[in-house]
Amino acid sequence: MSAAYLNDQKNQSFVRRLRFALAGLAHAVRVERSLRTQAGVFALVVLALVVLRPGPLWWAAVMLASAGVLAAELFNTALEALADHLHPEHHPHIRIVKDCAAAAVLVATLGAVAVGIALAVHVLWR
Repeated sequence: MSAAYLNDQKNQSFVRRLRFALAGLAHAVRVERSLRTQAGVFALVVLALVVLRPGPLWWAAVMLASAGVLAAELFNTALEALADHLHPEHHPHIRIVKDCAAAAVLVATLGAVAVGIALAVHVLWR
Protein backbone atom coordinates (compact mmCIF):
# COMPACT_ATOMS: atom_id res chain seq x y z
CA MET A 1 0.00 0.00 0.00
CA SER A 2 1.21 3.43 -0.78
CA ALA A 3 1.77 6.06 1.89
CA ALA A 4 -0.79 8.29 0.17
CA TYR A 5 -3.47 5.57 0.47
CA LEU A 6 -2.75 5.04 4.16
CA ASN A 7 -2.72 8.78 4.78
CA ASP A 8 -6.11 9.12 3.05
CA GLN A 9 -7.51 6.39 5.29
CA LYS A 10 -6.17 8.01 8.45
CA ASN A 11 -7.38 11.53 7.68
CA GLN A 12 -11.05 10.76 7.27
CA SER A 13 -13.72 12.55 9.26
CA PHE A 14 -14.50 11.48 12.81
CA VAL A 15 -17.98 10.35 11.75
CA ARG A 16 -16.56 8.12 9.02
CA ARG A 17 -13.97 6.61 11.39
CA LEU A 18 -16.72 6.10 13.98
CA ARG A 19 -18.74 4.19 11.37
CA PHE A 20 -15.74 1.91 10.74
CA ALA A 21 -15.41 1.24 14.47
CA LEU A 22 -19.13 0.54 14.90
CA ALA A 23 -19.08 -1.77 11.88
CA GLY A 24 -16.21 -3.69 13.47
CA LEU A 25 -18.07 -3.90 16.77
CA ALA A 26 -21.26 -5.08 15.06
CA HIS A 27 -19.34 -7.73 13.11
CA ALA A 28 -17.60 -9.01 16.23
CA VAL A 29 -20.90 -9.21 18.14
CA ARG A 30 -22.44 -11.18 15.26
CA VAL A 31 -19.64 -13.72 14.89
CA GLU A 32 -18.11 -14.10 18.36
CA ARG A 33 -20.11 -15.93 21.01
CA SER A 34 -17.60 -14.97 23.69
CA LEU A 35 -18.04 -11.27 22.91
CA ARG A 36 -21.82 -11.64 23.15
CA THR A 37 -21.34 -13.37 26.50
CA GLN A 38 -19.03 -10.60 27.74
CA ALA A 39 -21.51 -7.96 26.55
CA GLY A 40 -24.33 -9.74 28.40
CA VAL A 41 -22.25 -9.87 31.56
CA PHE A 42 -21.48 -6.17 31.11
CA ALA A 43 -25.22 -5.40 30.94
CA LEU A 44 -25.74 -7.33 34.20
CA VAL A 45 -22.83 -5.45 35.79
CA VAL A 46 -24.37 -2.11 34.84
CA LEU A 47 -27.69 -3.27 36.31
CA ALA A 48 -25.90 -4.28 39.53
CA LEU A 49 -24.26 -0.86 39.71
CA VAL A 50 -27.63 0.84 39.31
CA VAL A 51 -29.07 -1.29 42.13
CA LEU A 52 -26.06 -1.03 44.47
CA ARG A 53 -25.44 2.67 43.77
CA PRO A 54 -21.75 2.76 44.66
CA GLY A 55 -19.74 5.97 44.49
CA PRO A 56 -18.32 7.43 41.29
CA LEU A 57 -14.88 5.88 41.80
CA TRP A 58 -16.44 2.41 41.91
CA TRP A 59 -18.38 3.19 38.74
CA ALA A 60 -15.14 4.29 37.10
CA ALA A 61 -13.22 1.20 38.26
CA VAL A 62 -15.94 -1.18 37.09
CA MET A 63 -16.39 0.61 33.76
CA LEU A 64 -12.63 0.61 33.09
CA ALA A 65 -12.33 -3.06 33.98
CA SER A 66 -15.32 -3.92 31.80
CA ALA A 67 -14.01 -1.85 28.90
CA GLY A 68 -10.67 -3.64 29.24
CA VAL A 69 -12.35 -7.03 28.92
CA LEU A 70 -14.40 -5.98 25.90
CA ALA A 71 -11.38 -4.35 24.24
CA ALA A 72 -9.27 -7.46 24.85
CA GLU A 73 -12.02 -9.60 23.35
CA LEU A 74 -12.18 -7.34 20.28
CA PHE A 75 -8.39 -7.46 19.84
CA ASN A 76 -8.53 -11.24 20.17
CA THR A 77 -11.23 -11.42 17.51
CA ALA A 78 -9.26 -9.19 15.14
CA LEU A 79 -6.00 -11.06 15.69
CA GLU A 80 -7.62 -14.46 15.17
CA ALA A 81 -9.31 -13.28 11.96
CA LEU A 82 -6.03 -11.90 10.65
CA ALA A 83 -4.08 -15.04 11.59
CA ASP A 84 -6.69 -17.31 10.00
CA HIS A 85 -6.66 -15.23 6.82
CA LEU A 86 -2.89 -15.09 6.49
CA HIS A 87 -2.23 -18.65 7.59
CA PRO A 88 -5.39 -20.79 7.17
CA GLU A 89 -3.68 -24.10 7.84
CA HIS A 90 -2.76 -25.14 11.37
CA HIS A 91 0.68 -23.97 12.42
CA PRO A 92 2.29 -24.12 15.88
CA HIS A 93 3.43 -20.48 15.77
CA ILE A 94 -0.05 -19.24 14.81
CA ARG A 95 -1.49 -21.31 17.64
CA ILE A 96 0.86 -19.56 20.09
CA VAL A 97 -0.32 -16.17 18.80
CA LYS A 98 -3.96 -17.16 19.23
CA ASP A 99 -3.35 -18.68 22.66
CA CYS A 100 -1.59 -15.52 23.85
CA ALA A 101 -4.46 -13.36 22.60
CA ALA A 102 -6.92 -15.61 24.45
CA ALA A 103 -4.72 -15.35 27.55
CA ALA A 104 -4.95 -11.55 27.33
CA VAL A 105 -8.74 -11.84 27.48
CA LEU A 106 -8.41 -14.17 30.48
CA VAL A 107 -6.10 -11.74 32.31
CA ALA A 108 -8.45 -8.81 31.64
CA THR A 109 -11.42 -10.89 32.80
CA LEU A 110 -9.66 -11.93 36.00
CA GLY A 111 -8.83 -8.28 36.68
CA ALA A 112 -12.48 -7.33 36.18
CA VAL A 113 -13.58 -10.14 38.50
CA ALA A 114 -11.14 -8.83 41.12
CA VAL A 115 -12.71 -5.37 40.85
CA GLY A 116 -16.15 -6.97 41.21
CA ILE A 117 -15.08 -8.87 44.32
CA ALA A 118 -13.60 -5.70 45.81
CA LEU A 119 -16.85 -3.87 45.14
CA ALA A 120 -18.89 -6.68 46.71
CA VAL A 121 -16.69 -6.61 49.81
CA HIS A 122 -17.02 -2.83 49.96
CA VAL A 123 -20.83 -2.98 49.68
CA LEU A 124 -21.14 -5.73 52.29
CA TRP A 125 -18.94 -3.85 54.80
CA ARG A 126 -20.60 -0.46 54.57
